[in-house]
Amino acid sequence: MRSVRPILNVSDVPASLAWFQTLGWETTFVWHEDDGEPGFAGTGSGDAEIFLCRDGQGSRDTRRSEFPFDESTGGVWLSWFLESPQEVDAMHARAVELGLDVTMPPTDEPWGVREFHLRHPDGHTFRVGAHRVG
Repeated sequence: MRSVRPILNVSDVPASLAWFQTLGWETTFVWHEDDGEPGFAGTGSGDAEIFLCRDGQGSRDTRRSEFPFDESTGGVWLSWFLESPQEVDAMHARAVELGLDVTMPPTDEPWGVREFHLRHPDGHTFRVGAHRVG
């Protein structure tokens, strides 16, 4: 296998591309439906790329749980790995500055990863982390 590219079901492709761009991701392509609206697109950061599909190819869930750090969601969970715990903290600070939905603050997990949880407007959750040294 050469690569894996998850596909996220989103309600609005341009809005999702803009959301990712605020975090430093770049649009890799946009495909327009017969109605002229973007229906499928790619967004990338480094070697990572995620596809976005308007109203298809998976589920999404924008409901908010009443419990902190609740992992029940109809959306997709993905792990983003950064180079260092310091980059995790910097990305967390950026997400907070932008007013994005951070559902768990940076936490040193017992499995050797520092991570925080970031929720996309369509309910997908990203575990943004890095391996801790030592």
